[in-house]
Amino acid sequence: MIYTVDTTQQSNIDFAPETIAEEIAQNVRTILMTPQGSAPLARNIGLDYGIVDEPYSFAKTRIISEIMSAVAEQEPRAQITEIFFKDDLIDALTGRLLAVVKYSLNEEVM
Repeated sequence: MIYTVDTTQQSNIDFAPETIAEEIAQNVRTILMTPQGSAPLARNIGLDYGIVDEPYSFAKTRIISEIMSAVAEQEPRAQITEIFFKDDLIDALTGRLLAVVKYSLNEEVM
């Protein structure tokens, strides 16, 4: 089964997710939305937001690589299958890179 985390949509934090799939989705979203070094007592969580200072086309390529490695390291129960961006002109002009990440659960979680 393929799951999707869409950072262009708002989401609420659930402190007691009912399923492992919901927990993993919330963890992936947290990784995507957290600047690395900003979480007290967990400074390695998140993405390197220094990428946003690069030109848009380079930043897109680098953020894909950053997402792949961060999720593999920080939430190994998720196996990314696709990353894309809703190429919105306003996002490009304002320098926003909001990813949509599709993933499946690793076999050992199932």
